[in-house]
Amino acid sequence: MRRYQGTLWDGLALRRQRAAADPDAEPRPVALPPEWEAEAAAALAALAPASRPASLPGAAEAWIRRVLAAGRKSGLLEEAGARHLAEGLRALLLTRRGSAGAEAWAGGRETRFVLNLPAFLEPEGGFDLEGYAEACALGVRALEALSGGRAQRLRLGFADLAGLLAGLGLPYDSAEARATAAGIAALTRGAAEAESGRIAARLGAREPVALLWPMPPAATPVPGLAAAARAALDAAAAAPGLRHQALLALALPDAVEALLGAETGGIAPAPGSTRPVLTEAGDGSSHWAEVPTRAAMLATRLHPDRVGALLAPVSELARDAMREAVAPFLHAAPPAPVALPAIARPWARPAPKSQAPLRRHAGTTLHVSVGGHRVALRTAEDEQGKLLEVAFSLSKEGAAFRSLMDAFAHAVSLGLQQGVPLAEYVEAFAYTRFGPCGMVEGDPAIPRATSVLDWAFRRLALDYLGRRDLPQPSEEDCLGDAVGSAAQQAPLLPLDLPEMPAASPRGRRRALKLVS
Repeated sequence: MRRYQGTLWDGLALRRQRAAADPDAEPRPVALPPEWEAEAAAALAALAPASRPASLPGAAEAWIRRVLAAGRKSGLLEEAGARHLAEGLRALLLTRRGSAGAEAWAGGRETRFVLNLPAFLEPEGGFDLEGYAEACALGVRALEALSGGRAQRLRLGFADLAGLLAGLGLPYDSAEARATAAGIAALTRGAAEAESGRIAARLGAREPVALLWPMPPAATPVPGLAAAARAALDAAAAAPGLRHQALLALALPDAVEALLGAETGGIAPAPGSTRPVLTEAGDGSSHWAEVPTRAAMLATRLHPDRVGALLAPVSELARDAMREAVAPFLHAAPPAPVALPAIARPWARPAPKSQAPLRRHAGTTLHVSVGGHRVALRTAEDEQGKLLEVAFSLSKEGAAFRSLMDAFAHAVSLGLQQGVPLAEYVEAFAYTRFGPCGMVEGDPAIPRATSVLDWAFRRLALDYLGRRDLPQPSEEDCLGDAVGSAAQQAPLLPLDLPEMPAASPRGRRRALKLVS
């Protein structure tokens, strides 16, 4: 630990445990502060490269050292400035206020830095405006150094606006919440561009200062936020020039947000009052349990009489209004948030007496295994029990496949909210064939599935449409890599589809197979 002497890591207590990036990966030893939760340990296992034991100080110092080396080489950092930046980055990480993006942890020159908004809440419920502005400046300085002074576009962003709003006692779908979000975005942009101006004074300006500025809110429920945002924008306007074309951009969350304890990315609404967590039993087995979300714990501590209103599901109109509130201050359009589950509540539809109880947890979250792959299906309903949103979580699949499933779920949710009947989706996606497929564990009513979508939409048909007429696919239909007919064995190139009589969409799908 000699290399950490004289730094904030010196004397830091660490808890050692075994963790993995996902439930199906091989766990490895990781070390992090004792009060950090299991999700942070899994995030550290995902961020720290290689498969050897990892510690928070060791993994963080790897990219901090590269920031300092590149900053000195580019002329951005002197020795005193390098020490100040390093301690600032360590402090942000230890307080879980901010960090460089996942690619920087993996050894790349990632131009992303994320700030965790709820971590700037003060114990009485206020917001640390001065600390946040300084964190924005540190993030810009670190990104500029990491790029070697060559990047013209940086990506400074914030996460978990929903958690901040819950801590402040502001419902997501309210004018006060939108004014607060706009004030935070304005302060972020002003502080970032002011730092870009200071860097330009040292290394040379590349861009002129904008002549027209977006107007920050005149007032917000957060004391001093409107004035701080205006002062930051005025300081940026006074710079002789800027070093960067763009600075402020939000991103979908990854392992860095999980390490910091942020529950949502950017301006996405809160996920509800509970979240599923995979816990280890004393006999070595694991099971899913529902625990309170951090937003729920914040709201319960600071606003115990308003938890339900603060964590209520929000409409797509509310999400659009929030995007419109912050968009003028961003240099890139904010990503559309993935559909999230509603507030957890007891499940009201008992399983038929002839079947074993389904593994369903509080709220509308189901956990099963399809072909050996763990899958979670989450749904949200309105007050009348009508299905509004669906979302998937898959543990084994790659990032590209998970992103496609997220986008698919969001598209289905938008359709449901616009009045597309669920029966149409069931007809379109039940019995679709692609891996993972095969035996279904955890749902006695559906023992086999030709794909994750097949299981999900037949399950939704049972729960919301009362459909018990959908037949079970054969074992041949659920084969993973094997195909069962001459038509399916025909080569894909050249693209010579076999002739077949007209059939229903479901019938046509059984003769096609998705390959990778």
